[in-house]
Amino acid sequence: MADTQVLNNELNSSQQGSVKGSKPQTPANMEMNLNPKEQDFINAKSYLLTASTKTGLNLFDHLSRVLTKVLDERPENSIDIFEDLSKEQKKEKFTSDVDTVQDKLDQTTEVALAKIQTKLFSDAIESSKGDGEEEGAEEEDVETPLPNIMELAFFFEQAGVGLSREESVRIWLALKNLVDNHPLQHVRFWGKIFGTEQNYIVAEVEYREGEEEEEEEEEAEEGQEEETEKDNDDEEDEEAEEDDTPKPDFKPPAVIPKEENRTGSNKKTYFVCNDPGKPWIKLPPVTPAQIDIARKMKKFFTGRLDAPVVCYPPFPGNESNYLRAQISRISAGTHISPLGFYQFDEEEEEEEEGEGRDTFVENLDFEGIPVRDLVDPSLQNWVHHVQHILPQGRTTWWNPVQKNEDDFEDEEEDEEREEPDEPEPEVGPPLLTPLSEDAEVENLPPWTAKLSSNLVQQYAIAVMHSNLWPGAHAFANDKKFENVYVGWGHKYAADNYSPPPPPGVQEEFPSGPEITETEDPTPEEEAALRAAQQEAAEQAEDMEDLEDEDDEDD
Repeated sequence: MADTQVLNNELNSSQQGSVKGSKPQTPANMEMNLNPKEQDFINAKSYLLTASTKTGLNLFDHLSRVLTKVLDERPENSIDIFEDLSKEQKKEKFTSDVDTVQDKLDQTTEVALAKIQTKLFSDAIESSKGDGEEEGAEEEDVETPLPNIMELAFFFEQAGVGLSREESVRIWLALKNLVDNHPLQHVRFWGKIFGTEQNYIVAEVEYREGEEEEEEEEEAEEGQEEETEKDNDDEEDEEAEEDDTPKPDFKPPAVIPKEENRTGSNKKTYFVCNDPGKPWIKLPPVTPAQIDIARKMKKFFTGRLDAPVVCYPPFPGNESNYLRAQISRISAGTHISPLGFYQFDEEEEEEEEGEGRDTFVENLDFEGIPVRDLVDPSLQNWVHHVQHILPQGRTTWWNPVQKNEDDFEDEEEDEEREEPDEPEPEVGPPLLTPLSEDAEVENLPPWTAKLSSNLVQQYAIAVMHSNLWPGAHAFANDKKFENVYVGWGHKYAADNYSPPPPPGVQEEFPSGPEITETEDPTPEEEAALRAAQQEAAEQAEDMEDLEDEDDEDD
């Protein structure tokens, strides 16, 4: 710093002073008198003194402060900490555009999520205080649908699957918030599905009797009725118009109706959220068409329910419908329970004799199965307790050619039309079917059974891992069991996925002489055709005359 000041003083004195007996020097004369090195030094210094357009600082002053700090403190290995000293000097010169640093709204996603999840803990504390006051006034045994997530997380932690304890606590509080805001009878943590942008936390619920929300379904039904009315009006308009062109006899296949709420694939209702603390969103019911197309495609989730599903074959809906279809498929294939934990109701068994049973009750006399028997490779001590989804996309088969009143009226008008063949009903495995009847997965067993610990086996639990849906797990210990799914929502495939090819072009009309184009005949060909027709007519008349003469002779 002292050398710099000396140099500046010398330069200033040379510029202001004058040589004895000569005229005062101008800048042009001064540049002429400087040697090349001094000129380079002045140019370099002027460049270093150039101020920044953003901060107003210059590199010359910054280097002067850094070198002054090094010479004053004289640290060891100064070359290794030179960058740190430079950062410290910049921090000292930092000035905020706002009044205080806290006024800045630039916050990370972790901070924003922490603020959202803080409300979970504050609400839980307030509700616990309110519950304590009510218990002090009146002690009532009220069953809550909220599951003990931490107990289940403890068992799944032994199996080496599931989520961390911190995330389990947040999900527990989020489920408590869901129970407090909806009239639910049963709540279960279904699992977590990963996405490319955000993840999905899935909760499986059942509403109380008569309190299920049906507003969205009524709106959807009204929209479908309006569409059908428009289609009928369009068809009537088309029939009114006279058109001589041939019309195809093709009729689109009947639309398979979705299963009603509390039945089949729509037996349960599902809520999802991207992170604990964010609002829960109810997924729409699933339709057979969505399940059918979901089986033919493979696409990662984005984490946005309104995101379009761009794929082939085209999917009828957005990501919320695709997510709901995958949840139904995973539940039908991987939700299992120990043999004997559930049983069919005897009264319903007599009523539904000969038909597929779709309901069961918990066996109060279940005493548990030894852990050794649960991990037996035969898998006879585990059963499926969710209905199998048929190839049609429903758990119960629906006849697509069943006739209604409109069909009978059409038959009276078109009696010559052939009746379609009656399709064979689709049949799947019934409820509570043992896992031993599951099909293999590309020469692999459908399930992998093992103990949670081989070191302390007397305290180990039985763990089941699905090879058909990687990420699906189940555990059983004494009279407790649970299922969970943590994965990408895709089925196992030994080969790389390739979309199915598009179907062939369908023929609109059968080819025949009526619609086949031919070349026009020449005048000579027309004359020859007329002559041949006349000759054939004359021969026919001669034959008739001969036959008449023979009849007269007889």
